[in-house]
This record gives sequence, structure tokens and C-alpha cells, in this order.
Amino acid sequence: MSLAEERIHRLHALAKRAAADREFDRSREYVRLARRIAERNRCGLPREFKRFTCPRCDVYLRPGVNARVRTQDGHVVVACDCGELKRYPYRD
Repeated sequence: MSLAEERIHRLHALAKRAAADREFDRSREYVRLARRIAERNRCGLPREFKRFTCPRCDVYLRPGVNARVRTQDGHVVVACDCGELKRYPYRD
């Protein structure tokens, strides 16, 4: 694992902890920094990181706190407080 990937994983953990403490501005900064590191080093973000961050407002999503999770016709729909919707397919 490269240094950039290790740093992205660390920032993911920090963003998750900050969102759990309801410090959404701090979690937003961690997410933005992790995305910037991934872009500069041309490495992808982990699936869990992509699924639990809002692409519009960059906040780490906590279901029941600042995000709503629903299932619809074979899709999981995650709605952020800012209004952004993300859909992911699932199998039965």
C-alpha cells in the first residue's frame, strides 16, 4: 500500500469519527483532503469512502443523522441533508 493510500484510509477514519461526534465541518475538511490526495496521486478512493461521502457538500454521511437510507426497486437510495441523492444497485 502506498503512502497516499495509507493517508486516505487514515483520513477516512478521522472523517467517520468527526461525523460521529457531529463535527460536520471537520469531517468535510477530511473528505476534501482525502479526495485531493487521491487526485494528485492518481489512486482511487475505497468503495466505502465513496459510498458514505456526499459528492455535493463533501460531508461524511451518517445514516439517521445527516443522511436517509431507503431501498427502491433493487436500489439503495442515500439522501443527504443537502438534497443530493445517490443510488446503488443491490441483489436479493
